[in-house]
Amino acid sequence: MQAVTVRRMQDTTLTTRKSDPLEFSKSWVDAQPKARGGDELQCLAEALYFEARGETVKGQFAVAEVILNRVQSDRFPSSACGVINQGTGKKYQCQFTYTCDGHKEVISEPRAYERVSKVARAALDGVAPELTEGATHYHTTAVNPRWSRVYTKTAAIGVHVFYRHTWRTASN
Repeated sequence: MQAVTVRRMQDTTLTTRKSDPLEFSKSWVDAQPKARGGDELQCLAEALYFEARGETVKGQFAVAEVILNRVQSDRFPSSACGVINQGTGKKYQCQFTYTCDGHKEVISEPRAYERVSKVARAALDGVAPELTEGATHYHTTAVNPRWSRVYTKTAAIGVHVFYRHTWRTASN
């Protein structure tokens, strides 16, 4: 199952020059070829656009990492589109607010969308190093959700704070 998910997410791989290592900069992203791929790329790029387009490049990679960590977890759907759209249709009961806040999603900044699409492609291709220590949740610094008190904080990058499940063993 995991191999099928990985193949589906890597419809088209990003071609980078071996002498051109990843940099968390707009200039590195801009130098990458146009992002190509299927539904998984589209879903991830859209999520990055609405969730993190104003974030640093490193912050965008971190948000993408959370989504992909969820894909790999048994606790969430096994595709980026499934993870992103989980709970959609129930106002404010979704995983990603932009999918259920009642506002139409309009991509009004094509340059920003092109950039986050390249970040999404690179993230799907596994180009970036791990940034969030296995995080499956995040929020902006503007809010303090209840669930953040029960998860383990793993990183703070830009305006996002990242968390993973706190695993407990049975107590006697």
